[in-house]
Amino acid sequence: MIIGVPKEIKNHEYRVGMVPGSVRELINHGHKVFVEHNAGIGIGFTDDDYQAVGAEILATAAEVFASAEMIVKVKEPQAVERAMLREDQILFTYLHLAPDLPQTEDLVKSKAICIAYETVTDARGGLPLLAPMSEVAGRMAIQAGAQALEKSNNGRGMLLGGVPGVEPAKVVVIGGGMVGANAAQIAVGMGADVVILDRNVDVLRRLDAQFGNKIKAVYSTADALEKHVLEADLVIGGVLIPGAAAPKLVTADHIKRMKPGSAIVDVAIDQGGCIATSKATTHAEPTFIVDDVVHYCVANMPGAVPLTSTFALNNATLPFIINLANKGYKKALLDDVHFRNGLNVYKGHVTFKEVAEGFNMPYVTALDALNA
Repeated sequence: MIIGVPKEIKNHEYRVGMVPGSVRELINHGHKVFVEHNAGIGIGFTDDDYQAVGAEILATAAEVFASAEMIVKVKEPQAVERAMLREDQILFTYLHLAPDLPQTEDLVKSKAICIAYETVTDARGGLPLLAPMSEVAGRMAIQAGAQALEKSNNGRGMLLGGVPGVEPAKVVVIGGGMVGANAAQIAVGMGADVVILDRNVDVLRRLDAQFGNKIKAVYSTADALEKHVLEADLVIGGVLIPGAAAPKLVTADHIKRMKPGSAIVDVAIDQGGCIATSKATTHAEPTFIVDDVVHYCVANMPGAVPLTSTFALNNATLPFIINLANKGYKKALLDDVHFRNGLNVYKGHVTFKEVAEGFNMPYVTALDALNA
């Protein structure tokens, strides 16, 4: 198979779909890899590095899209990239379609085979291709929140861990999954007062076993969420419903009643956000203020640490890329229901139920579409 790796073009996005080591693995399996000029330069990989492992360098993204049977990316394709997709071409990347009708419509129109990293599952009910970026984003959320609390950034002027004689900041983490657990780990390490809210008692037990009395694991009700959000200095939104729009758990009224200068980091913004007042921002302008509350809502948070996050992502995606290339998309997806859960759009059909329902579009199961 011919695999194409274009350069990412989203604002301040320096990750790359495949590092030279991953390219070498594909070539060792007998496949051909085209890489766009300077695709890896943001994390220090030159064209020479890719050529040294057998890749061919193409000058433009248009050439990569025109030549490849499968496109491997990191972020969702931008409008100019979607226009280059063609019928029967495989697109393997993060898509986050739930809050993005224009992208969904363009992918349907392209009749490409679009597989989303974030909805591939595993036998334990996890999301193996989303997990590494959730780990990164969860840990980064505390860094971003700590900066947002600084007075120069219109925050309260608080140090997360306080100092002897001065209370630490209260950090409230909404959602105890991969994002929440990693955010809590860093917040605890910085000495903050940490509360994690979740509706799954088993998750709360796991968090209690992991952190002990270093955190407060609280069952999330409307009352509990309101109480802790209003007391918070920093709120981390880490709620996820796989493939679907995130629920708006923190309301505009909550925001109005929060402490002036408090901060919110909405990690769920890729799926529309779990804070009513959130809107996607970029690394160029990461924050905005609503009712004196600093909002950090960058939609590609791991892009700020592209070297770490690219390798973490490649470690997770490489076996799936090899599987697609070796077997072809149809056999690879029919053989593995968990991989098949990643199929969001197939030859003009929406094959992920929550996306179809969210946009009132016709839905075809992935299995029916592949067997048609």
